Amino acid sequence: MEKCLLSIDWDYFIYTKKLNWGAYIENKRTIIDLWYKWYFQSKARGKNIQKIFQLSFEVDKFWEKIKKIFLLKKDIKAYVSDSHALSYDLAKKNACRVVYSFDAHADLGYGDLSSLNLEVNCANWLGKLLKDKQIKEANIIYSPFTIEKPEDFKSMNNSYNIKYPPLEDLDTGIKVSAIHICRSGTWTPPWFDQRFVQFINELGISFNTIDCPLRKWDTNNISFADRIDYLLA
Repeated sequence: MEKCLLSIDWDYFIYTKKLNWGAYIENKRTIIDLWYKWYFQSKARGKNIQKIFQLSFEVDKFWEKIKKIFLLKKDIKAYVSDSHALSYDLAKKNACRVVYSFDAHADLGYGDLSSLNLEVNCANWLGKLLKDKQIKEANIIYSPFTIEKPEDFKSMNNSYNIKYPPLEDLDTGIKVSAIHICRSGTWTPPWFDQRFVQFINELGISFNTIDCPLRKWDTNNISFADRIDYLLA
């Protein structure tokens, strides 16, 4: 059986009322500063951005479902990061030929096949694995809240072995060689970070954390100067 990478994006659980938000660039500005900017902009309009984003109840029983489908040994290699792009390196490092990705985004590359000529990033890592022949099969299990559709990636689907199976249609007994959980801070609100940490610990497997600092979210103790900086972000 081919080695398999199980890759899970925290935004799989984020409900946003079909809003299109976030960015394809990952840095301090997009993972924290912009969240404060959106918060203050929404507040000025009389809205609370924290009520726009909701966390799915699915998160509470996710690992229970996963362990009925995937075989996760206690000594499995597990990693946590902010960027989903790390999955590219992990698939190569662990010689995984098959990827199962739970995500609100396909991460096949946006902008047709030409997007795979760019360097590896959070938006094309899965497509790059296919293009570079590092893997031979990609399985994308879309979040129930995604605004994407498989037909959005027609050229990719015609060029590579890409499947979009529902969670309930997956076979059981899938052996996993490595698991990656990413926070995707540009897409997931910082006020959910504590629940993200809890989610990781609920897996019950030791893991390595790579560049994923806990974000501070405190809207009550921000100086006027900092507020101006955030609004100019």
